[in-house]
Amino acid sequence: MNRNFSSFACIDWSGQNVAHPKGLALAVASGDNAPQLMRPTQHKYWSRAELRDWMLKQAAQSNDILIGLDLSFALPFADKGAYFPQWNVSPSDPKSLWALVDKICADDPFLSAFSMLSHPEAARHFRHSKEYVGDLFGDDPKAHNKGLGRLRRVEKHQRITPHAPSRAQSASCFNLVGAAQVGKSSLTGMRVLHQLSGAIPIWPFDPIPKHGPMIVEIYTSIAARAAGVPKGYSKIRDKAHLDAALINLHSPISEILTNYDDHSTDAIITAAWMRLAASNHQFWSPNAMKSEIAAQEGWTFGVI
Repeated sequence: MNRNFSSFACIDWSGQNVAHPKGLALAVASGDNAPQLMRPTQHKYWSRAELRDWMLKQAAQSNDILIGLDLSFALPFADKGAYFPQWNVSPSDPKSLWALVDKICADDPFLSAFSMLSHPEAARHFRHSKEYVGDLFGDDPKAHNKGLGRLRRVEKHQRITPHAPSRAQSASCFNLVGAAQVGKSSLTGMRVLHQLSGAIPIWPFDPIPKHGPMIVEIYTSIAARAAGVPKGYSKIRDKAHLDAALINLHSPISEILTNYDDHSTDAIITAAWMRLAASNHQFWSPNAMKSEIAAQEGWTFGVI
């Protein structure tokens, strides 16, 4: 990948069904400057629509910015040959998947995804609670209450990779239970990806543009490991640990924050990490990311 970016942004995402989720955070590292936490103009917290519009603004201004979104850009496909086996409208590619999710959830407020999760066919594939597990959740229907759920190839690779910074106990996008659930975030993110309407190329589905913005899928824990944050202590909630992480990433320390919540610090650290990671050619062309996997399931930037 022979492409230079002048700025690097991380958006820590949230699938919370409210207008302004506390879990949404945006940080930008411009040039060699310290990453800055960006705040919305009218509210204390961002909305998903405001972050969508912020990304569209980057496209309108042709800003050379690499944007990382902390969510899964697609659902597992390779294991079953379909995102939603046994559903006759199951899409064949990620962009069609985004369109389906946005269509089903068109009347949901706040760009949420309640209608997708309550759809009688889609619901069969998700673990909704300890008591309510869809009959098509997981690989073994007889053990679906205990299984991890279906995983994308990149998530399976993360669980076994010997490379410490990208090793992770990735959760299934079909899991909606507990702290590790990523399903709601991913589905709401898919709605936003569809509503960007092709304004910004999205890796690895689109060619890397010669100029202007680009979006990649990121996992903030990878940035935390690279910043020297020990496993089991990923959530930074004070200035001293944040400064230490940034120094490990060869970044100037950031401004004093009003509140050191883990969403803000995750975004700041990851923006600084992306500035270093963008020049790593392995991250753009990992050996494990075969062409069919890239086309149907995508990949997490930084996993090799």
